[in-house]
Amino acid sequence: MGMCLPCLGGAADDVVATPDPETKRRQLAEAAEKRQKEITYRGIKNPEAVERKKKKQEEMDKQTMSTSPSAGGGLKWVTNFRYY
Repeated sequence: MGMCLPCLGGAADDVVATPDPETKRRQLAEAAEKRQKEITYRGIKNPEAVERKKKKQEEMDKQTMSTSPSAGGGLKWVTNFRYY
């Protein structure tokens, strides 16, 4: 009396297995990274070229900072006063 097995006959096929928490976390992280890249490079046709230029500029900035004398703090005091 009251057996529901025939009503649930096809329900086992409709069940979607949920991924384990680690897989779900990884998928969410990948999706977030993809969205961030899309936002960052919106309107740019060649994002790889932009990245190369940015890295090259950072390298040049590092070189100029390492070769410039840091003893004076970058400022130079010049006076052109003559006492007669």
